[in-house]
Amino acid sequence: MSDVHSTWGDWFVHAEVEAVDPSGLSTWYLGCNGFALRTPETTIYVDPYFGDGRPPNLVRMAPVPMDANDATRCDAVLVTHEHVDHMHPPSFKPLVEGLGASLYAPSASYEEATCDVDVSDYAERCETVEAGDRFEVGDLIVHVRGANDPDAVEPVSYVLEHESGTFFHGGDSRSAETFASVGREFDIDAGVLAFGSNGRRFDPAAGETVHSNVYMNEDQVLEAANDLQLDRLLPTHYGMWKGLDGDPTSLVEHAASFEYPRVIEPITVGDRVDVHRPGIVPMDALTRGEAG
Repeated sequence: MSDVHSTWGDWFVHAEVEAVDPSGLSTWYLGCNGFALRTPETTIYVDPYFGDGRPPNLVRMAPVPMDANDATRCDAVLVTHEHVDHMHPPSFKPLVEGLGASLYAPSASYEEATCDVDVSDYAERCETVEAGDRFEVGDLIVHVRGANDPDAVEPVSYVLEHESGTFFHGGDSRSAETFASVGREFDIDAGVLAFGSNGRRFDPAAGETVHSNVYMNEDQVLEAANDLQLDRLLPTHYGMWKGLDGDPTSLVEHAASFEYPRVIEPITVGDRVDVHRPGIVPMDALTRGEAG
């Protein structure tokens, strides 16, 4: 399990994420499937992962935008499943133990994680979730729903409701039967789905290089987006790992045959999206000259 070495030092979290005064629900993409979410009252991290993978078998290509030790705001951390790039103690421990945030994760994320997990020092702040749960964190309502990740033991997805809009995070899920019911239950403004799919990587269990279908391809992403009835699709995970990539712009013309999503917004590490309005928001830290 790797230590965290922020590529960007501490400016991103201090001069961007925590410096912004959001008028509604704002999100920042952290790489892999990690997001920081802020409202005027609440800060939540979903699947934060600031590690470098497991070189040479899994090599991180995207920058590490922050070290969680530099954060000063966090009310909760949400984890979708037990894989190391989602359940990674060096990435969330400073938020939970240091800032007193609550950690919400399925039971398998604690018991069958793909890295060493010892939460004994902050066990009182660790909550177990399962599909169907509902809880509140500040001015956000969090709904836990099912997911379909054949590589995970107990994956879940999250729907986060705020008065300004609704955000869906699918973790690494492929298309799932439950997504249609989620689409009927909620009016989702922006949703995150893992895209990238095919590649070659070394499988330690098999002792050889294998061809892998890891995330969704174009057809699968758009099927999921239509089931969820997403207004805006935020494809993620592409460009993260060496040899496991995808071109999100290929989704745009492909989506013309479908009713949803209404808009596709390919995002890269550090991008901010306001859930209540379309478009990627220019980074405030750059315009203020605080990123140098």
